[in-house]
Amino acid sequence: MTSKVNGVYAATIVPLNQDRSININELSDHLIDISKKKSLRGVLINGHAGENHILTKEEQINIVKITRDIVPKNIKIVSGLNFEDSNIASSVADKMINNGADSIMIFPPFSWSIAYDHHLIINHHKIISKNIDFPIMLYQASIAAGNLPYNTETLKNLIDIKQVVAIKEGSWETSKYEENRKIIKNLRPEIAVMASGDEHLMSCFTVGTEGSLVSLAIIIPDIILKLYDAIKKKNFQNALKYHNKIYPLAKAIYGFPPSSHATARLKTCLKMLGKIKNDKMRSSINSLNNNDINNLKSALTLSGLQIKNHII
Repeated sequence: MTSKVNGVYAATIVPLNQDRSININELSDHLIDISKKKSLRGVLINGHAGENHILTKEEQINIVKITRDIVPKNIKIVSGLNFEDSNIASSVADKMINNGADSIMIFPPFSWSIAYDHHLIINHHKIISKNIDFPIMLYQASIAAGNLPYNTETLKNLIDIKQVVAIKEGSWETSKYEENRKIIKNLRPEIAVMASGDEHLMSCFTVGTEGSLVSLAIIIPDIILKLYDAIKKKNFQNALKYHNKIYPLAKAIYGFPPSSHATARLKTCLKMLGKIKNDKMRSSINSLNNNDINNLKSALTLSGLQIKNHII
């Protein structure tokens, strides 16, 4: 089962119009541009980069349908699922599968960061899994995200759900990634543990990984894919070369507060590269400050990319 999901997935964004409605044409172009990359295993849509917490359920289901209509059949579609209500989540998951998703990634709703409830977490996943006989991916949040990251007991119970085939391991700290990986592999070695801490990709890949679901792959897909391939071949000299191109961009997008601006930074990068017309967010984030923009410009240049739109 693991080999069926192994590889690099690009976590996509959702381009918007000036009125913050979804720009279907730019979304289609975005998906086409990403999915044509050789060696890419799939796409993660409706993830955090895809603003899953703020799009309507109808919009998210439609994004699945659009993606399936556009990307080649060999590109796997993982659709994120981020809802407080377990029954709504279950219903939406079913519709996502019926509209072309190959698997569902269950995100912990942001309210879980306030207080940790082991039984609620397990029940939420079980209600969804009982309704869909399709592969499920888990999401392990950053250790800095309050109560969102699952503790060892919860993680062990979650991977006991038979539909679970992979986890997007986003602890964002290499030693915690390694600890969780060992726990999972000891209990269910067939589960794919996918590194997703963009600033730590090389170190996590070196510890061991079955792939990655990563938003940087929408900006520098070739470099991400080359890093993954170099680590698989144990060519650490080449891997370090690719890491040195990835790190400045990962730092500029994810390494500065507030972390909630990460998607806005991704969109600004795509705008500067001429991939989208504007970097509107569905949320109330209006624009990035000059320091953010200058950091992104510098990082894009260091990654060997040509800036076409010099945002002021």
